[in-house]
Amino acid sequence: MRPDHRHELKTNELAEWLSNLPQWTRENRTFIILVLAVIIVVAFLYIQRIHSKNIATRKQLELTNLAGQLLRGKMQILQAQRKGKDLSFILLQPAENLRIFAENTNDDQMAAFALIKQAEALQAELLYRMGTMPEQEKATQINRAKDSYTKALERCLTNPSLMAVAKFGLGLCEEELGNFEVAEQIYRDITANPDFEGAVAAVQAKLRLETITDYKQKIVFRPAPKPKPAAPAQPPTQPKPVDTNLPIDINSALEAPDTNASPITLKSTIEANDIEQSSK
Repeated sequence: MRPDHRHELKTNELAEWLSNLPQWTRENRTFIILVLAVIIVVAFLYIQRIHSKNIATRKQLELTNLAGQLLRGKMQILQAQRKGKDLSFILLQPAENLRIFAENTNDDQMAAFALIKQAEALQAELLYRMGTMPEQEKATQINRAKDSYTKALERCLTNPSLMAVAKFGLGLCEEELGNFEVAEQIYRDITANPDFEGAVAAVQAKLRLETITDYKQKIVFRPAPKPKPAAPAQPPTQPKPVDTNLPIDINSALEAPDTNASPITLKSTIEANDIEQSSK
């Protein structure tokens, strides 16, 4: 078959199909609508999935940045303490940002992590604060940390590692409030739970149980001793004048000459020595 004839046949077939398209469309209207609906749904789900991944990535980056702010704040506080400055208050802003992040995210794992970091920031602010603080203020902030740990537990029920960290944080808060019996029970629950085996918080809870007796005792530092007053400077002693009329013990002077004697005394000793040598 010649190429020009083959092209003519294909053109006729296309023209015939186009002429029958309206009738075919009317006959298969339901099928066409279903196919178009499936295509639209698949395209929407694909776009939504990509959008969700982008949001999750942005949220992870934001949470990482907030945790980094907390770490940098601690380093800044330690550097300021070397100069006698108290910058512990700068941890309160990252703590608030972490709380807001946890409230605005739908990811339970990230929310739990943010709440745990918020509680740690509140505890660290008290730890790094210079000087004493009112007990009521301390108790209020510790209770805020407890509330954050409790909310974290509610949102990380499927993550044993985060659950162990949150429970251990609750134990530390109870210790700060003086509830050592409650803290010990929390640590026992952590170490006895097989789901927490191998978690860092479980090891910390075991160590805390072994040393908690030491933390029950209040440590009172003795006041620093007062510096002793410096002794007054003694005025330099002046050599006494030599009385040339007093007799001189020549033998004693020769046996143990006084190098600190005045020039007149030394001269008298030497002259007496010469007289004795010449008499011999």
